Amino acid sequence: MTPTEIIQAYEQYWLEHGHRPTSVYAFAKHIGITEPEFYAHYGSFSALEKDFWKQSFEDTIRQLRQDETYQRYSAREKLLAFYYLWIQQLRQHRSYILLQKNRLFIPSPQGSQLESLRHAFLDYVQELIQAGMENKEIKKRTLLSDRYKYGFWAQLLFVLKYWIHDESKEFELTDAAIEKAVNLSFDLIGSHTLDQIVDFGKFLLMKKA
Repeated sequence: MTPTEIIQAYEQYWLEHGHRPTSVYAFAKHIGITEPEFYAHYGSFSALEKDFWKQSFEDTIRQLRQDETYQRYSAREKLLAFYYLWIQQLRQHRSYILLQKNRLFIPSPQGSQLESLRHAFLDYVQELIQAGMENKEIKKRTLLSDRYKYGFWAQLLFVLKYWIHDESKEFELTDAAIEKAVNLSFDLIGSHTLDQIVDFGKFLLMKKA
């Protein structure tokens, strides 16, 4: 079995049983492979769960980069397109994700399920930030520019949590939340708004001193 097929079988197991398999041995037997065959791809269930999220990201980026229109987008438009398509992709796995929701944002000894996604997303969004600064869409700021990507990671977590709890038809409220969140973030880092906030913060600190 390929890694993708193992992930699909693992997802199906969760959907049918509502919990993790009791052991790798039991799961491998359940899907008709040997334990060593499982370990050839994943060292643990935690590693498999992380790869589920990384694959969801990579599939989304692959589709976007095949779209000629996407290549002409601004950084803001590219991030909007990413979120819309990513959430669209996740809808196919919503039942599995809802079963995982109480485990998604809690660190464990094996690391968060979203750890691999985080690394991949930070690399991607840094590319957008760099392109945005080159074309003046994003303002470069000493000491702050290197932190922008972490703000966008917090934004991704917000989008994911919002979608998980969204009960609107066609998840239309999630689409609205994505648009507002992305526009706000780019307005902040692309204009003097953030500078004004920082200056005001400095003023308050000086007043306390």
